[in-house]
Amino acid sequence: MKPLTETDVRTSFVNLTKGATKRLNMPADLAERPWDDLDYLGWQDPKAPQNHYLVTEHDGRLCGVALRASRETRGPRKTMCALCTTVGDVALLVASRAGRSGQDGNSVGTYICADLDCSLKARNKRKLDSPVVHETLSVEQKVDRLLGNLDSFVARVLRPA
Repeated sequence: MKPLTETDVRTSFVNLTKGATKRLNMPADLAERPWDDLDYLGWQDPKAPQNHYLVTEHDGRLCGVALRASRETRGPRKTMCALCTTVGDVALLVASRAGRSGQDGNSVGTYICADLDCSLKARNKRKLDSPVVHETLSVEQKVDRLLGNLDSFVARVLRPA
């Protein structure tokens, strides 16, 4: 992923109002992120830990998605991430749909690594706490699978209900 600026990030959100994008807390280490190893920028709001954000490219444009930890989730649990398919601390994260559909209360959710470090896990650059399921996929194939799963999730957020 190419390095992103604060302006890039703030203007990319598809399911937040302009006022909410101005108020969201940016990651403190934005400039130091390992951009060459990232397929998306993901972070948890340090001041509001139930809020998570991810920014990725979708259909040739930057697309930011605000996520919220499900109220039914009492913290991360050991299960499989729907994006990178690793087993670890995963949370049910819910995103309001983009546009009018989201304003009407429609949302989509999925299980995602609570630390949003799927890119590093797919590249074997992040140590996993739980047992690793042996896969015969190459790193490139794992990254392709991650990108496909991420693209499908973002498409669901953008699709009207």
